[in-house]
Amino acid sequence: MKIMLLLLLFSVSLTTFSQNLPRGFVYLSDIDKTIQSDLQYFSSNNFIGKPIDGYKNNVVIVTKETAKALKLVQQNLIKQGYSLKIFDSYRPQQAVNHFVRWAKVLSDTLMKREYYPKVPKKELFKRGFIASKSGHTRGSTVDLTIVDIKTNKEIDMGSAYDFFGEKSHPSYKNITEKQKGNRMLLRRLMLKNNFKPYENEWWHFTLKNEPFPKTYFNFPVE
Repeated sequence: MKIMLLLLLFSVSLTTFSQNLPRGFVYLSDIDKTIQSDLQYFSSNNFIGKPIDGYKNNVVIVTKETAKALKLVQQNLIKQGYSLKIFDSYRPQQAVNHFVRWAKVLSDTLMKREYYPKVPKKELFKRGFIASKSGHTRGSTVDLTIVDIKTNKEIDMGSAYDFFGEKSHPSYKNITEKQKGNRMLLRRLMLKNNFKPYENEWWHFTLKNEPFPKTYFNFPVE
């Protein structure tokens, strides 16, 4: 009897970490369990310095087409001793709204030194770092990097994720050849598997022919 009760409680606890996703969306772990995740907007380790609205669990949600394409990238990386790590994927509109509210509070610069040391906060909108709409909200955009499986450490990309500055541009010249090569490895594999890059962020890619090109969703990440 006790064993049955424990199994029931375990089953209930698992259901609290998932939801009925809209048609066309999947949990990436259901397609490929080997891809790592570190959703920084679920934690305080991000440019605002606190958890972001709408992020209730460290789970990666994407469109089914995006998940299948990421699996192909992962299969290639695994052969080389590497793995993908996802920083962000589907992002609810409420999270984007949180970014916009924060950007308007010019006195809140808690994480400026780490994420935007050379950019005045009042210029974040003008320079395109913050916007009222995000491709992430359509479910087919991902922010990601590569991890060395042996060390479980991210390979050196020459700048931190979400760093607001020229250093984050994929073609930035003032980094080492090794760092350039690491960026190009990620870019090459993503391009090969039907993703298009974003020229201001080495980590940002969107699936070509995404299934919801004009729909911005707002269900939570849980």
